[in-house]
This record gives sequence, structure tokens and C-alpha cells, in this order.
Amino acid sequence: MIMSMTGYGRSLKENANCQITVEMKAVNHRFCEINIRMPRQFFFLEDQLKKTISRFVKRGKVDVFINISGEGIVNRSLAVNWDLLSQYHSVFSEMKEKFGGSADFPLNSMLANDAVVEIQESDEVDEGLKSLVVSAAEDAVLQLVEMRKKEGQELYEDVHKRVGRLTDKAEELKKFAPAVQKSYLERLTKKVRDYTESALEIDESRILTEVAVYTDKSDIEEELTRIQSHLKQFNEIITSEKVVGRKLDFIVQELNRETNTIGSKSNDVTISKHVVEIKSELEKIREQVQNIE
Repeated sequence: MIMSMTGYGRSLKENANCQITVEMKAVNHRFCEINIRMPRQFFFLEDQLKKTISRFVKRGKVDVFINISGEGIVNRSLAVNWDLLSQYHSVFSEMKEKFGGSADFPLNSMLANDAVVEIQESDEVDEGLKSLVVSAAEDAVLQLVEMRKKEGQELYEDVHKRVGRLTDKAEELKKFAPAVQKSYLERLTKKVRDYTESALEIDESRILTEVAVYTDKSDIEEELTRIQSHLKQFNEIITSEKVVGRKLDFIVQELNRETNTIGSKSNDVTISKHVVEIKSELEKIREQVQNIE
């Protein structure tokens, strides 16, 4: 069954140290475009996350927002400048020896000295945290797909109904088209009689020739046959499990082209009315097809 290109998915994962939230929003797009926003230290996961999402999303623009909070995000460690600390201790010992006193070396002050003890942050991410981010992304994309499937079902029902209407109208036109030629013959004969005031003076061969020329120019049989073929193909494609949005869009363009040709050939009010109705339905179908993956 077809899928829509719009949808939303959200997942929340957490462990003892942090909480991960992944949100995905998908809208229409000609191709598959995935944009991910997440903390800098997780940039190395971008390719893996895109591959995960692209397994489920073939068309559409997907914006992914990853928020990570808690103490387990960044690994911090203390780095001691031992050479500088040794110099402090050496100077302290010299001062104590030179000036005397009973004070001990102030280690507490050294711990608070940023030049001696520095807090360093590591970009290396814990393997457990990596797995949690990927797992949250997988859950979010599955929710996104589920919403796209539900909307795709609604699209299918609407488009299938409209294609049914077009099929009926094409059948009506196919039955009505021969009557147009007969009507033209009657109108032409009447006009000639009105001008000549005598049916006996009518050149039947000239009238039949004129009708034959008109019939050739106004024949819409081929266009109607192609329209019926396109509609049949449309119904076959729309039940496929594959990505069909572009194919359906192309068929709608072909249907529009054939309908325009019928409109340009027709000099009949009834056919023109049907053409307007068909084009109206095709425009609504086109709008829906633009949202099919």
C-alpha cells in the first residue's frame, strides 16, 4: 500500500546517567533528504543514523532533532601539571627553610589552582550511549513510518475514488462520441436545406465528405482509449508496496495531456463539460499524488 511523505515520530530513551529524545518530522520532497541536529560530540554518528532512517524513508525531507541531557554525555577527568606542582613544592620548601615556620605544603590550595589541576573533557562517547542514541532513532523512525502508512491509506481511498469517477466519465464519453458525428450531420444537412430551400438540391456526397473531415478532426476515440489505459495502470501502481509517487505523477501528467487534446478537438458542449469535470478531478488527484512517497 502507498505511503504518505508527511509524518512525525518521537522516542525517549534513558539510562542511569542521561536522557535521550529523538524527534522526526517529514514533509514532501522530490528526493530523500535527511537533516540531523544533535550535540557536537555525536556528529560521528550522523552517517549511521542517516542509513538507519533511509532504510524506512525513500522520499521526503526528514528533519531529525536529537536532544541529550544528563551527566553521562561528556567524560571529564583531572589533569595535573606535575612539573608545575613540583616547582611550587620546591619553592615552598626553600621559603620555609629560609624564613622558618611550621606550615605544611598547602595541597588544598593547589587543587583549586587551575594552572596546576585542570578539568579536561573527552569527546569519546561511551558505547552504551551510542547504542541508546541509535535505538531511540530507530523507534522514532518506526513511529514516523506508522503515521505515513495511516495517511497513505487515506490518500489511497481518496485517489482511488476519484480515479473511479474518471473511469466512469471516460466510459460516458466513449458512448457519447459517435452521437456527436450524427448530430453534426443533421445540423449540416439542416443548414444546407435552409440555404437551398430544397432537400432535392443537396449534394449528399459533399455533405458526407464534410462530415468525414469533421469526424477525422474531432475523433477522440484514441485519446479515450489511452485515458482508460492510463487509469488502469494508475490503479495497478497505487496498490504496489514500492515507491510509486513519481510514476503516479507522470501518469497524471499524461492524463492531463490526453484530456487537453480532447478539449481542443471538441466542438460539443457536452464533451466540453465532461473535459472540465475531468480536469477538475485530475487537479485534485495531482495534489494528492504530490504527497505520495
